[in-house]
Amino acid sequence: MIERLVPSSATFSGDIDFVFSLIFWLVGFWFILSEAVFFWLILRFRRKSPGQRAQYVTGELKSEKRWITIPHLLVLVCDVFIVFFAVRVWYDVKQALPTAPDQRVVRIEAQQWAWTFTHPGPDGVLDTADDIKKVNELHVEVDKLYHFQLTSKDVLHSFSVPVFRLKQDAVPGRVIVGWFHPTRTGEHDIQCTEICGIGHALMPARILIETPEQHAAWMAENATLSVAAVADR
Repeated sequence: MIERLVPSSATFSGDIDFVFSLIFWLVGFWFILSEAVFFWLILRFRRKSPGQRAQYVTGELKSEKRWITIPHLLVLVCDVFIVFFAVRVWYDVKQALPTAPDQRVVRIEAQQWAWTFTHPGPDGVLDTADDIKKVNELHVEVDKLYHFQLTSKDVLHSFSVPVFRLKQDAVPGRVIVGWFHPTRTGEHDIQCTEICGIGHALMPARILIETPEQHAAWMAENATLSVAAVADR
């Protein structure tokens, strides 16, 4: 359902969509059922005979208690399902850090009000002469595992990529490590989803998910420029 509004472009985004859909359908079912019972009672008992006094219901009879205990037990079972799947997905996305022989590492620095992305150059290693730095522009290769190192230079920010279903707060003084694995090419939004000052709404960036050929060409061109800039210092 969410896929129809925002495309799914990461390996774990489908799992997150599943949890949202599970919550939507379970909560929606109980909402519709409770409203249906509510309006049925209104219509069923909308009239009374002249002179008939209202009945005082104490809720002490077993037949009355069933209206509370049985729905509560059923809702509790639904809650167990939601918690189970939510914790499993949370662990896979936030606690586990998968590795691969050809994984990449990118550094993400948030500040008021821009994003700085440091990409490894052709050597595949950060903090070397061929590193590629871009402002508000993150380039990644499709079907490659990426680890990110997320930091903030000033205040709280939040790194959000809607097509990945990824959201991670950036905390000053901390380096937070996470991961994503793009599954389809395209150009998409990066957002800050933490109020970070007057320019918060003017802090968008773009992620470009490229084919191996496109990414290699982009890297070759920009790494050459990076090395030349370092040599001129």
